[in-house]
Amino acid sequence: MSATANPFVWYELMTTDTAAAQAFYRSVVGWAIADSGMPGHAGYNILSVGEISIGGLMALPAEACAMGVPPHWVGYVSVADVDASAASIQQAGGSVRVGPMDIPGVGRFATVADPHGASFVVFKGNGEASTPMPPGTPGTVGWHELMANDGDAAVAFYTQQFAWKVIDKMDMGPMGQYQMFSTGAGPDTVGGIMSKPPEVPMAFWQYYVNVPAIDAAVGRITAGGGKVTNGPMEVPGGQWVVNAQDPQGAHFSLVAPVR
Repeated sequence: MSATANPFVWYELMTTDTAAAQAFYRSVVGWAIADSGMPGHAGYNILSVGEISIGGLMALPAEACAMGVPPHWVGYVSVADVDASAASIQQAGGSVRVGPMDIPGVGRFATVADPHGASFVVFKGNGEASTPMPPGTPGTVGWHELMANDGDAAVAFYTQQFAWKVIDKMDMGPMGQYQMFSTGAGPDTVGGIMSKPPEVPMAFWQYYVNVPAIDAAVGRITAGGGKVTNGPMEVPGGQWVVNAQDPQGAHFSLVAPVR
């Protein structure tokens, strides 16, 4: 990976019922989920694909619940300097919500938001990053999508802050351009940025987890008490996607090579 790359390296679910969320995602996605076992991190659960850890699951803090923050997923973006990145984001019109602060034995992070309010985390780990698994591996995140208040403004913000580059664009008619980007970790596109439709109340990032087949996954979503909010839908390139909510209300998405 290039020293200037800024890929997504971790995905974290904050939820109101960790036991129920574990059961749901084990069934729907197939993750192995186990307590981290780290001192001072009781109740933090690691999501794994085989031997590779890809994310975490934890209780939504009481203070966040009191503020009306719903269960949600957040992505971690790798940076060289968390403090400098957080300051730059703030100077560009974004905000710093938590930190910067250390996670003992793990790294340093800050929870931030872009100028439109979409949250993410900037992170620098203490060790070497894991070798990425092959694209499309079930259980890994295959696509990162930002619903922005203004797609062009969002693209300008993220390409200024990180080593991201727009590689391709797709005309979506009245909805404008769907701009596909790389994170500098390779030449391929890993996500898209678009202006959100009026019915979407606020800007947010959503993460598409790879599964073998969409229809079977939809069956697991509904059987587990979740609900499909959009799809299944075929997207350019022949893949199938679905947007959904888990039983606690966190939004997530799935992508598969077949229906």
